[in-house]
Amino acid sequence: MRFRHPDGSTVHLAYCTNVHPAETLDGVLAQLRDHCEPVRRRLGRDRLGIGLWLAKDAAHALITDPAALRGLRAELDRRGLEVVTLNGFPYDGFGAEEVKYRVYKPDWTDPARLAHTTDLARLLGALLPDDVTEGTISTLPLAWRTDFDNDAADAARSALTTLSERLDALEELTGKSIRIGLEPEPGCTVETTADAIAPLTALASRRIGICVDTCHLATSFEDPATAIGALTAAGVTIPKAQLSAALHAEHPHLPEVREALAAFAEPRFLHQTRTSTSAGLRGTDDLDEALAGGAIPDGAPWRAHFHVPLHAPPAAPLTSTLPVLQDALTQLVGGPVPLTRHLEVETYTWQALPAELRPRNRTQLADGIAAELTLARDLLVDLGLKELP
Repeated sequence: MRFRHPDGSTVHLAYCTNVHPAETLDGVLAQLRDHCEPVRRRLGRDRLGIGLWLAKDAAHALITDPAALRGLRAELDRRGLEVVTLNGFPYDGFGAEEVKYRVYKPDWTDPARLAHTTDLARLLGALLPDDVTEGTISTLPLAWRTDFDNDAADAARSALTTLSERLDALEELTGKSIRIGLEPEPGCTVETTADAIAPLTALASRRIGICVDTCHLATSFEDPATAIGALTAAGVTIPKAQLSAALHAEHPHLPEVREALAAFAEPRFLHQTRTSTSAGLRGTDDLDEALAGGAIPDGAPWRAHFHVPLHAPPAAPLTSTLPVLQDALTQLVGGPVPLTRHLEVETYTWQALPAELRPRNRTQLADGIAAELTLARDLLVDLGLKELP
């Protein structure tokens, strides 16, 4: 979906396909048929943007077979789909029964991460619509926080420098500008937007900035105006933003709230949980650890890294951080010029929701994704953007 910003530029809205697990090229093609095109049809659109997730095997198949890449581009066109952004965070296994910590491997100290992201950049350059010259890729924020010493930081910085040089060469060769956004996430080396400023200003690359994920922003209790203002003041760019909402518990000390939260503690993904105290953030790596008692104070609200559907917050006594998303969106595209032009709805946890909230079939999932995109569209229109055909 495309929108005209009041300054005349085009803002793209997509939804991320990591909600549909697929490790192979055949799986990706099936996603387009079984999920993405049905969402487009529900929205009544001739064209729908998708934030494509290509696992390492699918990316390898495309990078080594030009005919397969041309076939994917043709299939996107045939189904009324377009790609201006990729989710390069998960490497593989995102559809596994247990993902947890493995999503952070390989990190930016591992040459495999550089090789994979380079492949993604080349692929995105070939998949961009003919009238689009800029693509974006979100990636993990360097590494999970443990075992990340000075040597690891040097290795990651070197890899990103090499990537930046490769992206420069790609633009010179193809005319396509690909930019990368490190995605701050609780528990990682770069947990907050503030954590990103020092390494990115030291890197000093116009190619590499921040992907603002509004669920992560909320989970870390960051104020959108303060966070985005600090990035802008430091000259850190925002290549893309992911529109997502976290799980919020206003009174976590109450038994009924604990019981409601426990329904969201599940074995597949990490749900880092945070609370804000006078001494700063306190938190756990997962929701069940927080619920076990004593790990973090419960006298103030908790937020958990659980991407809940934008249009359907959980029932009381829980809610979502949709207001944080709205505030962030105002900062990002509500001003005289957009700070980012690529927006991606990223609710990948539909099948991890409590059983009574999960979609029971493809039809219900497509309905839910379409409803999320409709909400995002309405928010953009309310900010003065005009939806384009």
